[in-house]
Amino acid sequence: MSIKIPNIACLKDLIDEPLGKSAWHTISQQQIQAFADATGDHQWIHVDVERAARESPFEAPVAHGYLTLSLVPRLLSQLLEVESLTNVVNAGIEKLRLPTAVPAGSRVRLAATIKNVRDLPTGGSRVAFEITVEAEGAAKAAITGRVVYLYFE
Repeated sequence: MSIKIPNIACLKDLIDEPLGKSAWHTISQQQIQAFADATGDHQWIHVDVERAARESPFEAPVAHGYLTLSLVPRLLSQLLEVESLTNVVNAGIEKLRLPTAVPAGSRVRLAATIKNVRDLPTGGSRVAFEITVEAEGAAKAAITGRVVYLYFE
């Protein structure tokens, strides 16, 4: 269930308030292969199912860290909707960590908190979200860090 707010100004009321957790998303081997094809990263630990089962410490192929990271905008949209937005621009990532691998077939979900909202002199706002992507059943998060977006009305 997402939080729906009418405009950017209301984001400031949500600073340091947890936005909740997204729905679970299963990262399939097919999605890992498609990501490998799109990026050219065909390292065996991602795409060679038999070798990964034999030689990987995870006993299965694992998702690219950047694949898991690429799910953040999609999962974040499940948590927050700003009705008046005309454009959203990815402005960066701060303090990104990938503490644990995500084996193929794992389910992941996002938890997020708005950490700051700064008005931009050209209009719009810079919004920083503290994020955690958890993999179901894993002892550590798959991703931690901050993502930064520019929101425009």
